[in-house]
Amino acid sequence: MKIYFFGGTETVTGSKTLIESDEINVMIDCGLFQGLKELRLLNREPLPFDVSLIDFVILTHGHLDHCGWLPLLVKYGFEGKIFCTAPTKEITKLILLDSAKIQEEEAERANNEHYSKHDPAEPLYTVADAEKVFPLLKSVNPNEEIKLSDSVSFNFFYASHILGACSISLSIEDKKLVFSGDVGQDDDVLLFPPIKPKQADYIFLESTYGNRVHPENKSLQDLELFINNTFKRGGNVIIPSFAVERVQTMMYLLWQLKKVGRIPNIPYIIDTPMGIDVLHLFLENTKWHRLTPHECEEMCRMFTLISDYKDTIEAIYNKRPKVVIAASGMVTGGRVLSYLERYIDKPENTVLLVGYQAEGTRGRRLLEGEPEIKMYGKYYQVKASVFLIEGLSAHGDQKDLINWLSDLDEKPQKMFLVHGEKEASKGLKQKIEEVYNYECLIPALNQVIEI
Repeated sequence: MKIYFFGGTETVTGSKTLIESDEINVMIDCGLFQGLKELRLLNREPLPFDVSLIDFVILTHGHLDHCGWLPLLVKYGFEGKIFCTAPTKEITKLILLDSAKIQEEEAERANNEHYSKHDPAEPLYTVADAEKVFPLLKSVNPNEEIKLSDSVSFNFFYASHILGACSISLSIEDKKLVFSGDVGQDDDVLLFPPIKPKQADYIFLESTYGNRVHPENKSLQDLELFINNTFKRGGNVIIPSFAVERVQTMMYLLWQLKKVGRIPNIPYIIDTPMGIDVLHLFLENTKWHRLTPHECEEMCRMFTLISDYKDTIEAIYNKRPKVVIAASGMVTGGRVLSYLERYIDKPENTVLLVGYQAEGTRGRRLLEGEPEIKMYGKYYQVKASVFLIEGLSAHGDQKDLINWLSDLDEKPQKMFLVHGEKEASKGLKQKIEEVYNYECLIPALNQVIEI
């Protein structure tokens, strides 16, 4: 049996792992590369494997770096089923449509304003390409055994992280392969703790925060401080946020502060159509998270929800101080750029980063203190305050990942550390070997390993 690591190796994006056996070929996740240009260019390259020979795809969850390459997989000839949980199915549809729409719009803008090196600039894939994925999506329940063939089966188990996210246990060639997907924090404010695996011959474990421990949870205090200080200056707070789960987490925290009068009575705006759609999914999938329908409804009443872009423009030019949550979370695209074009060069404003910022993204550059950032072919001076609220990540830290391994009945034959930058994976490898004495490998991009 061969394992192909087509993405999510020594980086946190582009997750794609292919299992090739004599009987069946299965791909775990099919994500888009983000961040560094050399990674993004890989999105336009075909896989070094005949896509038509892949029988099934199994998705751990619906984030772009785990599902965003599906339209191209289908375009290159994949015709099999794509298994996922019911919330992941709906989130994947939203993510792919949003991704395609943004790519179409950015290509059109680049052509109109002539700032692209490509003539003409073309989207990676279109809305029509994204829609071709939808008939292949098949939802299954956690803990339900799904037979892929006479001797191959898998089941999902709860991973926290975002709505619908699950780890995968795959039984193939008399071996049990466990794929963590992205593992959430044990004490997430909205989601339940992740379920731990009990048996595995081989484990494929994410390592996003493999060399770090999140600080003691003081996110509420930080959020309160940054909002009040910005309000005193007469400025605006812009929160770039992932539309899935992070928007809802930020809404919950702001609601908690507002209920007890710890933040001012100013407009609180959610400007992400996809994030608003995910709110409806939260209401429809209460068994997946901690909030009751009543709490969801009460929380939503605090916010102005913007879907129409003309309302975005109106909000941008409204001089009244406000707090805006807008996608994307790594500032790679989306409506948050429209706000930053107007607000990033004014010192009274604040940009709050509330999640992982991948290498090469605008969010990472802001976090590292670059004096200017480029948006739509133009450079803007960064004069607004930029802060990171740590501890809000949907990813578990080193402590959570070590704990996730604690219920294994027997020592696995081998562990593969994926979905982490080099230092993060190395840090987790060292800790796992220290605590459990498990053999850990950190695969390279396109590496093929036989097991």
